[in-house]
Amino acid sequence: MADDHLALQFAVTVRHDGRGGIADDLAEPEGLRQWARARAELLGLPPGAITVDEGVRAAVVEVRTAMRALFARAVRPGEPSRADAGRLPDAEVALARLNAAAARTPVVPRLAWPPDGPPRARLSPVAAGPAADDLAAALARAAIDFLAGPDLPRLRACHAPRCVRYFVQSHPRQQWCKPACGNRARVARHHARTH
Repeated sequence: MADDHLALQFAVTVRHDGRGGIADDLAEPEGLRQWARARAELLGLPPGAITVDEGVRAAVVEVRTAMRALFARAVRPGEPSRADAGRLPDAEVALARLNAAAARTPVVPRLAWPPDGPPRARLSPVAAGPAADDLAAALARAAIDFLAGPDLPRLRACHAPRCVRYFVQSHPRQQWCKPACGNRARVARHHARTH
């Protein structure tokens, strides 16, 4: 997985729990607060400005659901992630939700040029808005950037046993999101052949 894609980091907050089920890292407001504060720079938000309550969490999970629905569309004709493939909204509803969330907070480009580094352009909120709007809008914009970006054709769903992640293929033969998934898939195939 390409760690530089905020949208992919966001998508994999739904993951296998290691016991046969699905875990949601954003199931509680505290999980979202920790996740978002760890990525505050990527989000373009000051860490102290990231406050999370149930309303913020619900708004962010709605963005993630829309994004995962569009990821499922993007990997066609391949199969989507097994985590939520049967309960995602259709693509038109997902597009509307994602675009509406991105529009909640108006942004402007800002240039930052630290003395010890190269210049960087970032989109920054025009003015601080409600926390749910700022965080959901930042994540929706990250999803839009990814979905309209050059890496979309390489987006895949990992189909290793117990994996529910999406990833960007780093080479044409890559089938799994990480080596551990490849090992599990090979062991499962071997087990199926020999038993």
